[in-house]
Amino acid sequence: MIVCGDDGLAHRLAAELRGVYAEQVTLVVPPSGRRVRRPVVGRARAASAALLDRVVNAAVNRTGTSGEPASNEQVVEASEITEAVLNEVGADRAAALALVYDDDETNIRAALTARRLNPHLRLVLRLYNRRLGQHIEELLDQTAAVASGDGRGAGVDASTTVLSDADTAAPALAATALVGTSKVVQTEGLVLRAVERQPPRPGEVADPGLCTLALLSATSNDPAGADGSEGSGEHGPHLLPDETAVAAATGRGTVVLEQVSYSGPSLPAGRGGVPPFASLFSRRLRWSLAGLVACVLALAVGLMIVTGEHPLYATYVTLLDLFGINDPAFHESTARQVLQLLSGLVGLLLLPVLLAAVLEALGTFRSASALRKPPRGLGGHVVLLGLGKIGTRVLTRLRELHIPVVCVESDPDARGLATARRLRVPVVLGDVTQEGVLEAAKIHRAHALLALTSADTTNLEASLYARSVRPDLRVVLRLYDDDFATAVYRTLRAAHPFALTRSRSVSHLAAPAFAGAMMGRQILGAIPVERRVLLFAEVEVAGHPQLEGRTVGEAFRAGAWRVLALNTSPPGRRRNEGDSGEEDGAPASGLVWDLPPTYVLGAGDRVVLAATRRGLAELLGRRRRERAGA
Repeated sequence: MIVCGDDGLAHRLAAELRGVYAEQVTLVVPPSGRRVRRPVVGRARAASAALLDRVVNAAVNRTGTSGEPASNEQVVEASEITEAVLNEVGADRAAALALVYDDDETNIRAALTARRLNPHLRLVLRLYNRRLGQHIEELLDQTAAVASGDGRGAGVDASTTVLSDADTAAPALAATALVGTSKVVQTEGLVLRAVERQPPRPGEVADPGLCTLALLSATSNDPAGADGSEGSGEHGPHLLPDETAVAAATGRGTVVLEQVSYSGPSLPAGRGGVPPFASLFSRRLRWSLAGLVACVLALAVGLMIVTGEHPLYATYVTLLDLFGINDPAFHESTARQVLQLLSGLVGLLLLPVLLAAVLEALGTFRSASALRKPPRGLGGHVVLLGLGKIGTRVLTRLRELHIPVVCVESDPDARGLATARRLRVPVVLGDVTQEGVLEAAKIHRAHALLALTSADTTNLEASLYARSVRPDLRVVLRLYDDDFATAVYRTLRAAHPFALTRSRSVSHLAAPAFAGAMMGRQILGAIPVERRVLLFAEVEVAGHPQLEGRTVGEAFRAGAWRVLALNTSPPGRRRNEGDSGEEDGAPASGLVWDLPPTYVLGAGDRVVLAATRRGLAELLGRRRRERAGA
């Protein structure tokens, strides 16, 4: 296995392949002086840079997650991935190559070279551009098929998988805005969440959801505690338990899977660049217009009473008086003359109101393409800090769930500002570490804070300040260093015991998906359970004796894998990342849930299963050994 990258994802991916799948890994990184540092901003610049250097240096020398030394890892320094470098690391005979540089162009160029050197190489690319990634995936797969000789690639164990760390981590980050969960996976147009449920009280029956994914730690539900680690023993979390274990686990919380949709307050999505009619005018102007309309109606009613004319005729005469184009009522009754004078006075008041309405409408259309400000009275929203790659994807996910969002960004040229403008999401430009910026985002009335900037200390500073404004605020931090995240967890929990705090590392969430793709499986998502990870994968039953010909009940292995659904969609159909899953008003999902335990899995079936990392490695390892023996 070859992993090429220039940031923390490459090191985490290499550790995942070593520790979980026991693979021989060659890690290709830039020379020490040319490694790309994560950008830092504001007053956190020096502290974050020092923190990053310490983490990267430790990552190269760290041991695998299984406790074995990293002796099965070879580190090669190369300024760029050329044909000579690929030959040196053995790409012509490798099983898989992962290109996880932060630059899309670098990954594409290296992938084209690698496919030419080894048409049978399994490729995993990290690309941020969704549409380009789909075309590159099809192109490289077609190249492998042509090189196989039959134009279809039958029997060739080569594929191309394009993933984005931003898209892989975005569902888990965005789901923190939903009450009661911070774990979400999307598959076939469905949004599924893993919900932590407290132990039921005596006489109560807990809702099992679609299935029970895990039992939480016996002594603590704190993901920063020792019970959530891989080596916590019987007191730690129990992934994919059987019914007997669930029934016997009294007093322990559970993690269940359920299909959800957001039902809280939402902001109007808007219609392209045209603002809704109500936003054309301010509240004060709308009340002024309403008052003038009421005056006109009152004058029309008064004229109808005085003259006895038809209501339509009375309204017509009132409008003529209003605009000053009617004859003076010299020889009319006193009441008629008074009504005419009042109509003329209302007409004088109408002119400035109409002028203000025109000016406000023009200003609204002019600013329709500009950034919006948080509206007055906004509450229950999510404050999103940072509109980089991760923040942009999270913003898109939140708006797909119709969750109101207010963004805060310090860079006026950030890539996510165009997305925020298109989605008509309010944005506050300013450094979150400066006083008054979070207040402008109405943090005191917010439901949650997502701190997703690239600097750990900036995220922490913003979170601490937000907690000082509102102690019960739900806070989610993007933190790179696990030790730093643990310290933050414990400190914030001690200071605010009744508030919810969560931390997520993008590379930690994305690495299992990239590793599973390198092993030849389509990883649909990864859900953290305390400090462990549960994977969701789509697997073809054919070639797996643990699944083929067995019933759903027989295929279940506690603590390793569990069949969740049958995928009946056409195997050749590709879905763009971020698709809503609906076409012509009908759901496009091809998943069949609630499979009976007696359903027999055939060779032509494709199933969605939940698996631990070691359980998925066992499935892959047996098939790989059988293929090698053949």
